[in-house]
Amino acid sequence: MDPLTSSDRPLWRITEFLLSAAGLVLATPVIAVCAAAIWVEDRHNPIYLAPRIGQHGRPFTMLKLRTMSAGGAGTDVDSTARDDPRLTATGRFFRRFKLDELPQLVNVIALTMRIVGPRPQVPREVAIYTDEERRLLTVLPGVTDLASIVFSDLQEILAGAIDPNLAYGRLVRPWKSRLGLLYVERRSPRLDLTIIWLTLVNAVARGRALASVERLVRNLGASEDLVRVCGRREPLQPAPPPGARSVVTSRTEAPR
Repeated sequence: MDPLTSSDRPLWRITEFLLSAAGLVLATPVIAVCAAAIWVEDRHNPIYLAPRIGQHGRPFTMLKLRTMSAGGAGTDVDSTARDDPRLTATGRFFRRFKLDELPQLVNVIALTMRIVGPRPQVPREVAIYTDEERRLLTVLPGVTDLASIVFSDLQEILAGAIDPNLAYGRLVRPWKSRLGLLYVERRSPRLDLTIIWLTLVNAVARGRALASVERLVRNLGASEDLVRVCGRREPLQPAPPPGARSVVTSRTEAPR
């Protein structure tokens, strides 16, 4: 692949910057209302500064509206189930409609993220990436991606799990990483615009969005097992992450 793909060209980056700036202007009243609701609920800072790993393994701070009790996000449980006691009442609502992600438009303007790209992970998750998964770090992370649509019900997937982090590593990470790698290989402004559109569709018509993602990834050359996962018509099954032969058995050790 040409190291400077069409989605990296200056014209598209400027367009993306302007879209983010316009989006932030429109979203600011919504962010302000949400922040006020969080403050009223528990009188703590409504903004959560989330440590993440970005392009080329560089750490950065991702902005989010706080959805957990004050200090709750500082535990060693990174994956959040629907029944997680750390979630606040406002947080459950914001996560349902992805309102907690709106402040990340600031990250896009600051050039630490893009609108579309593999979702950034916490340091301890990146530390156990396979060599293949580390290719996800060759591009800037994004506010949304294909996996954000396919696994927008992540809290429901992990509900009832004794160890949500381990359940995430076995059921979600393998497919999420494959979708991220597919994006890295095939990224383009057209694909970015399609993902942005499907992210909006997913908020109001999830079935339609999943069917569209299923067709999209097939056209992009994805394997049939990944295509089936994108349709989400069957329960998720444990699978090895890209570059590994075995299913994850520990949330602190890289699979082989």
